[in-house]
Amino acid sequence: MKSLRSRAVIYSLVVVLGLLSALPNLLPSHLLSKLPLWYQENTLSLGLDLRGGSHLLLEVDSQELFESEYLALSTELSRALREKGIRFEAAQSKSQGLELQVMQAERLPEALNIARNVIQSEADGIRRFNLSSSANKLIITMTDTWQSRIAQDAVEKSLEVVRRRLDETGLVEPSITRQGSDGILVQMPGVADPSEIRDLLGTTAKMTFQWVARPTSQAQATITLAGADEDRLYRLEKHIAMTGEHIRDARMAFNPESNQPVVTFKLDDQGARIFGNMTRDNIGRALAIVLDGKVLTAPVIRSAIGASGEISGAFSTAEASKLALLLRAGALPAPLQVVEERSVGPDLGSDAIAMGLSTGLLGAALVFAFMLGLYGRWGLIACVGLLLNIGLIFGVLSCLGATLTLPGIAGIILTIGIAVDANILINERIREESRQGKAAFLALQEGFGKAYRTIIDSNLTTLIAVSLLFLFGSGPVRGFAVTIGIGLVTSLFTAIAITRLTMEWLIRDRKREPLIISGLAFVDRLSEQGLNFMRGRVLGLCASAVLSIAAVVLFVQPGLKYGVDFTGGTVVEVQASSLSVEQLRSSLESHHLNNAAIQEVGTEGRFLIRLATAQDGSESSVVMLKKAVSSIEPSAEFPKVDMVGPKVSGGFSDATILAIILAGAGMLAYLWLRFESHFAWAATVTIALDLTKTIGFFALSGLEFNLTAVAALLALMGYSVNDKVVVFDRIRENMRLTPQKPMLELLNESISSTLTRTVFTSLTTILALLPMAIAGGAAVSSFAIPMLFAVVIGTSSSIFIASPILYYLGLRRQRKGLAQLRPTAEEIQRELALLP
Repeated sequence: MKSLRSRAVIYSLVVVLGLLSALPNLLPSHLLSKLPLWYQENTLSLGLDLRGGSHLLLEVDSQELFESEYLALSTELSRALREKGIRFEAAQSKSQGLELQVMQAERLPEALNIARNVIQSEADGIRRFNLSSSANKLIITMTDTWQSRIAQDAVEKSLEVVRRRLDETGLVEPSITRQGSDGILVQMPGVADPSEIRDLLGTTAKMTFQWVARPTSQAQATITLAGADEDRLYRLEKHIAMTGEHIRDARMAFNPESNQPVVTFKLDDQGARIFGNMTRDNIGRALAIVLDGKVLTAPVIRSAIGASGEISGAFSTAEASKLALLLRAGALPAPLQVVEERSVGPDLGSDAIAMGLSTGLLGAALVFAFMLGLYGRWGLIACVGLLLNIGLIFGVLSCLGATLTLPGIAGIILTIGIAVDANILINERIREESRQGKAAFLALQEGFGKAYRTIIDSNLTTLIAVSLLFLFGSGPVRGFAVTIGIGLVTSLFTAIAITRLTMEWLIRDRKREPLIISGLAFVDRLSEQGLNFMRGRVLGLCASAVLSIAAVVLFVQPGLKYGVDFTGGTVVEVQASSLSVEQLRSSLESHHLNNAAIQEVGTEGRFLIRLATAQDGSESSVVMLKKAVSSIEPSAEFPKVDMVGPKVSGGFSDATILAIILAGAGMLAYLWLRFESHFAWAATVTIALDLTKTIGFFALSGLEFNLTAVAALLALMGYSVNDKVVVFDRIRENMRLTPQKPMLELLNESISSTLTRTVFTSLTTILALLPMAIAGGAAVSSFAIPMLFAVVIGTSSSIFIASPILYYLGLRRQRKGLAQLRPTAEEIQRELALLP
């Protein structure tokens, strides 16, 4: 009893601390304001899709790029004319073109030929410049096609730099999309005052290294720039010795002599060679470090400098940190101007969030009712454990200051499913031990002991996978991984510690009496009688192969119906003061625009509606949208219609695929270590088949494939591996108990003995997802409907696919004379004891 009391005290303390950490999220503002500031700030942030935030529309200023292009051409052309001895006046470089006066009229044709050779180089078959002459002048203008290419490249590069800068700030999952031809739309979750972010994104951060000019330098080869503090001017060589693109890393540090903040930087290999050569050849000269046209510092070079350096100045700690961040993220190719700044509502729309929340709560209520009806008071213990698990998840997320988004909620739903599975597994193990006539305390001990190994194996396998998803994924993949990782740890604690403690407390006065836990009699009979599941092994494998091949074909043609997250589309601004979000969504759905994303903007009656790009020859979705809105509000206005780029960057798909592959490799390695190679391969191959079938389901059903669908695929991985580890764990246990039993018989017995747990776990997961799939709306259905399919696929594949693959791989091992399992430590000790 002393052990029971001490554990009760420790576990209660952990639970109370976790729930107190989650409490500020539930308190009304008038109560929260009376608490200490540090406790008020211990809250969970909601993502842009759930809460809204700030909205910045930035515009890329391409004129500077055009001027730079003309300047580079002017330098090259001047050098070529000089080499031929043709006299000319200094070229006039303008945004509209380049004009160069030839002083020798008779040599104008020769100058034209030289200019033609200079501009003749083409990039990707695109002609860059037009050349003409007038009154001894060479006139060179940039083609519209080349201007468009330069501007487009500038926007693409700016998108990546903006993403990197916001990632460096720790701002979780901002929405960054291209809008129009030269706009970048940035929406930041929960940011009330975006001034600091605006300054960060508005800084070009173009760094150059230029030598301070010698007194004898010609005036046309020099420029004069102000210092960062504008207290002096610097005369520098116009020629750039090295650009900042070679900076590999930059960090804020403190100078050990002056104790002032400085920025230390490291160069890549090419930059280190350039920097080393230029400093070695110019010892005694001052080298200016220029950022956005201002000299930060101009130290005198005392010796050759290699792969690293230091930037000093009158920096504050915050300024040095910001400069280091800008250098790490890279320079913008062109300045960004803030065109529009305002607050926005959630991506999903307040009505969609309310419906998703209602259906989620209904699903949870169905799960609790099922557990109570199935196990009685023991089910009540499981329900209490689940509630505590949810509270602890939110407590840890609040403590970490995490941001919760829709993929994160998907992770929590999967975690609850895993936690329910753990409780069902424990109850079924205890029931098995009780049916063998064991007393309550012994049945409880044995049941927990056997369930413990399975729970640890399944949770650790999933944890390894989500850890790799977090390390190598991005955006919503990482949000999903964080919530799953936290949820796995908390569910382990509640299932193994809290549930066990409560059960021990309930039987403390009748340890020697039989322990009765109710269940479904017909499922118990099926489990005890056993079914010949392996009889259909060939049919199961053939059917799975055909379905997976068909899924691959469907992925190629007709392909997935990608949402605006991946393809981009159109954003329409609507002004309709008398309309609510619910009315607007209802009208759009009646006009077959079910997947439109509605976002409330600023004042009441203003909305941003995102539409996916039409993939067929049907009527323009913008026209349909205007009809839908005008049908219920004839006076509605549409101030702006813009094309928008995808929410995810070009590298998102590659990063996600890499993360999934590495997660699969991590699961393979763990299962190989804990079981044997054929167990690991059977599980990994089956999960890959499950994923292909689910992708095929997306293609066949026409469901929109968006970021929420990505979360569904990740959840499938977690659910499927958890299910397979439970079955494999029982197979391994039976192999150790009856190693001489035929393989087919052993597999059938193992699958049958876990049938109760498999059926109950699948039912609870289906009950949790069903309300969301039926009435959750388009925003939630892209997760719930595929997950329902995934539950059926994941459950059936554990029985009809994974086990047959394991059977054939096991036969192969037998033919090679290899054991099905590696020996345990006890078996090795027994063998050693028998040696002479």
